[in-house]
Amino acid sequence: MASLRSSLSLLLVVAFFHPTSSDDTVYDLVSFGANPDGQTDSAAPLLKAWLAACGSPAPATIRLPSGRFFLSRAAMNGPCNNRRVTIQMDGTFEAPSSYADSEDWISFDHVDGVSIIGGTIDGRGASLWDCKAKGLSCPRGSRSLVFCNSKNISISGLTSLNSKLYHIVIDRCQNVLVQGVKISAPADSPNTDGVHVQGSADVTIVATGIGTGDDCISVGPGTSNLWIERVACGPGHGISIGSLGKQSEEEGVQNVTVKTAVFTGTQNGLRIKTWGRPSDGFVKGVIFQHATMQNVENPIVITQSYCPNHKGCPGQDSGVKISQVTYSDIQGSSANPVAVDFSCSPTNPCSEIGLENIKLTYGNNAANASCKNADGSASGFVIPPSCL
Repeated sequence: MASLRSSLSLLLVVAFFHPTSSDDTVYDLVSFGANPDGQTDSAAPLLKAWLAACGSPAPATIRLPSGRFFLSRAAMNGPCNNRRVTIQMDGTFEAPSSYADSEDWISFDHVDGVSIIGGTIDGRGASLWDCKAKGLSCPRGSRSLVFCNSKNISISGLTSLNSKLYHIVIDRCQNVLVQGVKISAPADSPNTDGVHVQGSADVTIVATGIGTGDDCISVGPGTSNLWIERVACGPGHGISIGSLGKQSEEEGVQNVTVKTAVFTGTQNGLRIKTWGRPSDGFVKGVIFQHATMQNVENPIVITQSYCPNHKGCPGQDSGVKISQVTYSDIQGSSANPVAVDFSCSPTNPCSEIGLENIKLTYGNNAANASCKNADGSASGFVIPPSCL
């Protein structure tokens, strides 16, 4: 099954990567009035170029030349007249440093066959992070790059810096490739998830480096057939399925593979997190394989008692059912004595948890494992010894 999914992910890379063709109609943003002075708003030129490219019956390319282009906000909507619009970026889009507007910064809705290649987007989130750090009344923040209700999307070679909130969001989409992307924000920047996927199917994230103040990759309800491979995470909170179960009626998460990931100095490694409240959600069919932990606080962790600020859920059990989760070839070092922590719901215990060839140490000492309401099996060498 893993080899089949790997082959499919490679096919996705070939299928989605379509660099600008000599047959494409090219729309250069400077010719539409954009100015690389870092001050002139490029919103109107970008929208004009988008309408032209989206309205073209033939494949089209929007080109951002070298330079720094200020962009207040851009909402690009479909459907388009063609199924291949490429945004070729050599320069940088810079967001406003202010944070009065908390709408999405660069967004696409109901598009099919859009590719973003290269370039940089700088969310300039420092002033908002400072506001939050001081405990002032601040907006939640804007997500930097959002695709909603779309399909056949490719994001390749993009650098995303200092988002005010999530860097890249894939929401209610199908067939998405995120490849060779670099995401960076300080370790203390709040809620700056690298890639967030929810309500989407057939998403592939490969060869990507992420360092943020929150989850490197977060997986929300309704996600299926997600493939993550060759991801370097740190700083950040790790790769997280969840939090799930906030709503009583919620779609589940299934068929997720995380393969060949490296975590360096992160809060968590491979995490599943659910609210401690009733829900009909679920997690099943998850494979965590070939991961390296370098001084990670919680290398392997399931927690089903998430209850921020102790409001709306104290004393309740998680209704999210977690099953069929396999951890294979997970090695490295833990920053805490407990390297494996399964804290599952007492009324909906975790089942069919598998551990195979695990070797996690705590400094020069043996690490520990902790299990609550978790059932499963272990094979090969398992260090710390399995508590399942």
